[in-house]
Amino acid sequence: MKIKKVHFIFKFSKYNSIYEHFIFDDYYFCIMARRKNKRQIFENIEVIDAGAKGKTIAKAPDGRVIFLSNTVPGDVVDVQTFKKRKAYFEGKAIKFHKYSDQRTTPKCEHFGVCGGCKWQDMTYEHQLAYKQKEVTNNLIRIGHLDVPEVTPILGAPEPFFYRNKMEFSFSDSRWLTQQEVDSDADLGDRNALGFHIPGMWDKILDINKCWLQEDPSNAIRNSVKSFAVENGLEFFNTRQQKGLLRTMMIRTSSTGDIMVLVQFFKDDKEKRDLLLNFIETSFPQITSLLYVINEKANDTIYDQEVVCFSGQDHIFEEMEGLRFKINAKSFYQTNSAQAYELYKITRDFAGLTGEELVYDLYTGTGTIAQFVAKQAKHVVGVEAVPDAILAAKENAQLNGIDNVDFFVGDMKQVFNEQFISENGLPDVIITDPPRDGMHKDVVQQILNIAPKKVVYVSCNSATQARDLALMKSDYRIIKTQAVDMFPQTHHVENVVLLEKITP
Repeated sequence: MKIKKVHFIFKFSKYNSIYEHFIFDDYYFCIMARRKNKRQIFENIEVIDAGAKGKTIAKAPDGRVIFLSNTVPGDVVDVQTFKKRKAYFEGKAIKFHKYSDQRTTPKCEHFGVCGGCKWQDMTYEHQLAYKQKEVTNNLIRIGHLDVPEVTPILGAPEPFFYRNKMEFSFSDSRWLTQQEVDSDADLGDRNALGFHIPGMWDKILDINKCWLQEDPSNAIRNSVKSFAVENGLEFFNTRQQKGLLRTMMIRTSSTGDIMVLVQFFKDDKEKRDLLLNFIETSFPQITSLLYVINEKANDTIYDQEVVCFSGQDHIFEEMEGLRFKINAKSFYQTNSAQAYELYKITRDFAGLTGEELVYDLYTGTGTIAQFVAKQAKHVVGVEAVPDAILAAKENAQLNGIDNVDFFVGDMKQVFNEQFISENGLPDVIITDPPRDGMHKDVVQQILNIAPKKVVYVSCNSATQARDLALMKSDYRIIKTQAVDMFPQTHHVENVVLLEKITP
C-alpha cells in the first residue's frame, strides 16, 4: 500500500491553513495542516503614537506599522509580532528599554488582564490629547473636510467611578492568570463574578475592585459572590449551559437611586428568593431589585420578562429639572455627568430661538429631544426601538413636555417624503446615530430637505467623517467639540455643527 500525495490545493486565509489532499488505496483524504504565523522580534523600537481601538503605533525597520496593545507612546521596547499583514504587523512588547513620561501607575489590580480600561497606564492629560488628535485626524483624513479651529476636548471631572451602569457575569470556571497556571499552589474557589476576557465569550475574570462605578457597586458584587459560594448556588457554565446564576446588572443615578437585576438560568424559587432576600436585607439603599429567568442560549434580556422583587421597577435620572424614568431595558448615557455636558453642547450648537422645528434622529429614549424642547417650537424624534419610544413618550408626559412627538421605525424607511410632508420641513436636524453612522439614504434625505443647520453627535468619529464627506458640497463645518465620556478608554464622543451653504 502506498500513499500518494496529490498536491497543495489552496490556502484558506481565515484560518491560515493549508489543505493537503491524499489518495490511499483509492480512497480520497483531505488533511488540514495549520501553518504557523512567522513571528519576528524587533529590538529597540520606539512607540510613536496612539491609534484606533486603544492600540499604540510603532514602525518596523522596513517601515511597516506595528500595532501594539501593551505600550504607551514614548516607550522604547523589543517587540514580538504575532500577526503579519501586507501593510502592518500586530505584536506586543516583550522587553522595555525605556518607559515613557506619558505613563502612570494603573490604579486597578486587574489592569492588563481585564480589557475594560486599556489606557489606565497613560496619564489622563495624554489620553485627552490622543482622543482630540484622533477626532481631528478622522475628519481631515477620512472625510477630507475643511475643519475650523477645533474647540479643545472637554475632559471628565471624574476620570474614575463615572459609570452609572455595569454588567457582571457569573462563571464556575474563572479565568486563570499565567502566574496561576504556572503555579503549583491550590487554586481554591474557581467561581467568578466579573468581566469577559476580551475576545473570549466564555472566559470570565473574577473582579475584586472595579474603578468604574462608585460604591456600593463593588460591595454588592463581592457580597453576592461570597453569599452564593457559601450557600452552594451554582455559577453558570456557558459552554455546558448549566448552573443557576448568569449575570448581574447594577445601575446607579445622580438622584441616589440604585437598581440591581440578577439573571437566573432556571426557575428555582427557593434559591432565587434566598439570594434576593440577602441582597435586599444587606443593601437597603437599593431602590429597585429585579430578576429575570432566562433559559435561552445568550444573556440578552430585551426579549425576557423582568420581574420586580422589591422596590420600584425603575430608577430616575435628573437633568436641569427633567426627570427620566429608566427601567432595566432602557438606554441612557452611561456617564451621567458628561451626558449633561454633551447635551448642553448639542443644544448650544443648535442655537435655538424658540421658533424652530427640530428633528431628533436616532432619538433613543428622547433625552436630547426633551432637553432642547423648551428652546424649540416643536421637536420630532425618530427611533427604531419600540421600547425606547414608549419610554420617550412616558418621560415627556412625566416632564409635562407637550411640544414633542415620537415615531418608531427603521430610520432609512421612516424618514421619507411622506414623513416630511406630515411633520413639516425641519429648520434644524440633530442626529445621534449608533457607531455605524447614518445609512446613506438617511444622509441623502437630509440633503434633499436641506435644513439650515445639522448638529451631528457621534460616538465614532470615523463613520461621522465618512457621512460628513457626503454632505460637504452642501454644508460647511462651523465648529466641532469632542467630549470624553469614557476616561481610561480610547472611546470619545464628537459634536459637529454644520450650516447650509447658500448659493
